[in-house]
Amino acid sequence: MMETYFVQKPKMTLAGVSIRTTNEVEMGPDGGLSRLWETYFQSNIAVQIGTANPEYIYALYTDYESDATGAYTVVIGHEVDGESQIDNSNLVYASVPESKYLVFTTKKGPVFEVVSQAWGEIWAYFKASAEVRTYTGDFELYDSRNFDPANTQVEIYIAIE
Repeated sequence: MMETYFVQKPKMTLAGVSIRTTNEVEMGPDGGLSRLWETYFQSNIAVQIGTANPEYIYALYTDYESDATGAYTVVIGHEVDGESQIDNSNLVYASVPESKYLVFTTKKGPVFEVVSQAWGEIWAYFKASAEVRTYTGDFELYDSRNFDPANTQVEIYIAIE
């Protein structure tokens, strides 16, 4: 099992690129998350907007239709000052409410492998846990200062009651 800890985080606003998808779609050949990551890296968002901490890349899961089985929106981008939204039609803005989070830290390894494995463990964990997910906004946090796609470690923040 991954290492976990609890943390309270204030509200934040993210700006980035997004898609609407489901876990079922992402497990098949039509999944769009890898293309979304390509779009993020090609767009050079951190330079375009006034980011709070440009070294941190967020992959936010928000606007849940229901739970882990329904549709949701993924926004990959950076934290911005909620007041300073740049008029860029290529970017979406997402508000993440203040919340208590259960944070899961992945093992080190190839990014797509460790992240997909971690989500599998997270879904299994919440089937039998005392904590209850709120589905208000969960996110993966990547530190670009030491990001190596072949050997990375990611923190995944799950909003809970």
